[in-house]
Amino acid sequence: MSNFTFELSALLKKYRTGEISEEEILKYLKWFPFYENGRFTFDTQRILRRKFPEFIYTPSKDVSTLKKLISILKESQPVILTRLEYKKYKKLKKYFRDLKFNSCARIGYFRIPRKKESLCAVVSAGGGDINVAEEASLVLEILGINVRRFYDLGCAGLVRLLSKIEEIEKAKCVIAVAGMEGALPGIIAGLISRPVIAVPTSVGYGTNLKGFSGLLTMLNSCSLGLAVVNIDNGVGAATVAYSIVKS
Repeated sequence: MSNFTFELSALLKKYRTGEISEEEILKYLKWFPFYENGRFTFDTQRILRRKFPEFIYTPSKDVSTLKKLISILKESQPVILTRLEYKKYKKLKKYFRDLKFNSCARIGYFRIPRKKESLCAVVSAGGGDINVAEEASLVLEILGINVRRFYDLGCAGLVRLLSKIEEIEKAKCVIAVAGMEGALPGIIAGLISRPVIAVPTSVGYGTNLKGFSGLLTMLNSCSLGLAVVNIDNGVGAATVAYSIVKS
């Protein structure tokens, strides 16, 4: 019996005998530490504490390791495999027939809830930014959030953005994804009253510096209500947006 199982068993016995209340057990479980399995330590209560699960970052893990991680997590929480390669997906599919794959978002997952809450808008500047935008969109959908996608509305043709701005403002939160000079999030934040999460991408020519120029543009924006995540970090943007729309 693992430490996790032993401690949880003892806790449930106290609950059954009336030594602790339901409120107390939930409060305790919110900070219940972790479950160790070999070289991995699972944050068993992240959903209870943060309202979203652990994400499995796949590039640093082989198929055997991923298979083990999925088997452990699958029954207790949504499984989200980020930056998943198609080759790994095909091998994992042999063990998990219900595993799905979105090649644009590079995400493996098992299901998207039918019931979706709230509304988040995801806007991309150019076609080259869609991978990161779709990563953010799909993560939100797997977490049960309704998403409206507004792709390819960059500054080179600002009339495209202006034609959609009223629809974008209907969302509770906006994720704006942009490469090149990275100006789009600041423009959106200057036009609407919703919080905007800016995601710089590594898309661009030499002086884009693989996303650093766009990152600096977003960090130096004079528009208020704008927050910035790391380069190409669609997952990070999605979890911040999720926290906002669920608050």
